[in-house]
Amino acid sequence: MFLSMNWIRDYVDLDGLDLDALIHRFTLTTAEVEDVYHMGEKTRGVVVGRILTCLPHPGSKKLHLLTVDAGKGAPVDCVCGAPNAREGLTVAFATEGGCVNGKDIGEATIAGYVSHGMCCSEAELGVSADASGLWELPDDLAPGTDIKDLFPIDDVVFEVDNKSLTNRPDLWGHYGIAREFAAMTGRELRPYKKAALDKYAGLPGVEIDIIDTEHCYRYSSVKVDNVTVHESPMWMRIRLYYCGMRGINLLTDLTNYLQLELGQPMHAFDRRRVDKIEVRRFPEPFEFQTLDDQARRIDPDTLMITSGGEPVAIAGIMGGLASSIMDDTTELLLESANFDGVSIRKSSTRLGLRTDSSMRYEKMLDPELTVPAIERFIYLLCEIDPGAKVVSSLSDSYPRRYPHVTLAFDRAYVDRYTGIAISDERIVGTLTALGFEVSREGDRFTVEVPSWRATKDVTIKADIIEEITRVYGYDNFEIKTTRSPLIPRMEDPVHRAERMIKDMLVMRYGLHEVQSYIWCDAKKFAALGLDVEDNVRVINAQTVDNSVLRNSMIPTLLCFDAENKGFAPEYGIFEVGRVIKGRREDGTANERKHLGVALHSHLKSEKELFFELRDMIHAVAESVKHVDVGFENIAPEHNWQHPKNTAAILLNGTRIGVICALHPTSAAAIDKKAAIVACEIDLPLFTELPGASLTYSEPSRFPGIDVDLSFVVGDTRYSELAKAWEGHDYPLLARVSLVDVYDGGERSVSVRLAFASNERTLTRAEIQPTVDGIIEELAARGIALKTN
Repeated sequence: MFLSMNWIRDYVDLDGLDLDALIHRFTLTTAEVEDVYHMGEKTRGVVVGRILTCLPHPGSKKLHLLTVDAGKGAPVDCVCGAPNAREGLTVAFATEGGCVNGKDIGEATIAGYVSHGMCCSEAELGVSADASGLWELPDDLAPGTDIKDLFPIDDVVFEVDNKSLTNRPDLWGHYGIAREFAAMTGRELRPYKKAALDKYAGLPGVEIDIIDTEHCYRYSSVKVDNVTVHESPMWMRIRLYYCGMRGINLLTDLTNYLQLELGQPMHAFDRRRVDKIEVRRFPEPFEFQTLDDQARRIDPDTLMITSGGEPVAIAGIMGGLASSIMDDTTELLLESANFDGVSIRKSSTRLGLRTDSSMRYEKMLDPELTVPAIERFIYLLCEIDPGAKVVSSLSDSYPRRYPHVTLAFDRAYVDRYTGIAISDERIVGTLTALGFEVSREGDRFTVEVPSWRATKDVTIKADIIEEITRVYGYDNFEIKTTRSPLIPRMEDPVHRAERMIKDMLVMRYGLHEVQSYIWCDAKKFAALGLDVEDNVRVINAQTVDNSVLRNSMIPTLLCFDAENKGFAPEYGIFEVGRVIKGRREDGTANERKHLGVALHSHLKSEKELFFELRDMIHAVAESVKHVDVGFENIAPEHNWQHPKNTAAILLNGTRIGVICALHPTSAAAIDKKAAIVACEIDLPLFTELPGASLTYSEPSRFPGIDVDLSFVVGDTRYSELAKAWEGHDYPLLARVSLVDVYDGGERSVSVRLAFASNERTLTRAEIQPTVDGIIEELAARGIALKTN
């Protein structure tokens, strides 16, 4: 939003103050200023000129040879190509040695003729976007008068970040900003001039019927006739242009001017088409032509303004083309209303139409502003067009009001929250300057919140503290070391596990972390043949393709994998993200934090890659929980899981995740020549399950003995094989590890038995009973020792 310091100075005296320093302070106290523009700074030597003669250029169809009275000495020659150049026209003339928007003006030869200056358009001087011809000035102006003495070309305009004003609807107009400058500088805020409409109370009113009282808080209106001036004065057009709007016609410009001045959107209807008002919604959708000449579909949830049942405007967003102000409009019906901000925001989003008006209504405007805005409009209209007449009483329908907000606090509350000593007089003065009514009894304050701050802005005592401290100046606070006790917070177990797992996957295994959204991307899923499974949906999704929330991390990782398959011959990616596992009993989404991992390789077989991922899971469990995990074959639950090579990951007998190779169809859709495997672990469940404490075993000082055994196991799982030594009393057996798995012909497994003693060097005879016992135990289970 662009703000004019000239405009602000209408309401607060800033003479003698450094404007740039004030604007910087505004950033510290109120809202973020993005940039400052010194309008007119690069323009000088431009005066009122009168064209005395205008002859066609003999060698050009577009150029004219002019003599111009610039008010100083003899007339000067000028070559001009503007189509409206004519004898007797009063123009803005840039004299020799002057400057127009940074362009120096000197003697120039144009098409063989010498030109001693330049006749200027409004666009060339930077006061509007009109470049169609010369700026036509009133004929009563004296030649030689500096143009800056007649029009407010010099101005300081600053741009405020709209996001920083989201909670401050009172700052969406210059008068609210002026109030902030008055509070900052300790100077008086002048009231704006308004027309007294009480004298029209005896006239018939505007017929207003608010049918939807839930979404329309207030609607004020008045009728005006005999408007004869149709072009806005130049000072108004310059202010509108500097603040990002273009001049259209007087009535439209006045509504825009009041919106920028008071922050109250208004709309003027041509009374030839609109004579009464209804505020309602329609039961069925229909097409409506808006001011921008676009046909828009209006749904039953969109609030509309109608006249005699015919739609004439989308409430709070944009008027209709059929009822718009025309250049010949002499009769108008003026609207100044207040609507529910949530309703306006939703309608604006559905229509894809966000306007200056809707942006303000979204912020919950002050309903008390509708009538003063009309009074201000009538005052300005009558000043510009004295013949304009109000032909109705001021009609005001006010079905919904915001509650009055009163807050009480004591001096101790202020001291506790600010940590500094601010005097009672400073507290009262600051709040009073901001429009609050303050009463004080001893150390106790009672504050009446003004209506423009009571629309979901200032609602609790802490908000008052913010008002006091921001105007006092956060940069004026003395920096002190806190005396509060600093108690370390215990790290959340899930966060601790997450951090450890991420570090391990990156540093030990060289995997790459990715980040994604929680919803399914239907287009990407379809390209890989992945189903978008039914799950919790987003009501206001930006697109239909992103409306379903994911129930697994793996499809998202596979989309990443498909997009990056040319990154390297082999790589791995992982993410710790959120998934939704349906709904809980209370209706809320069952949100879980999952770890997802995907490995991609052109160098390894699917089996090798599967076991590599299995080993990663073992390492994660041993590092974080100090226990090992098991695996159990399960039937695939998703269309991307391999029909055979899919297993549950078990911790203490509880399923915490799944590991799988991809279904051949899904793998081929990503990369026909690559092996791809993936796993997923429920991190909160993994963290909640009990682990084991770390124990220390002193390394043996004596050499140990390793014995390798191979067994024909068929379909027996390794977890069954391990029962031959787990839970048995083999004191010399230090550990057992898997060496190899062989699937050629008959499936066999090789294990390594590691024996050690801290007391002596072991002999073969000492360990033989343990080896024989394990072989016998396995034989009893039908697992034979492999003799070859």
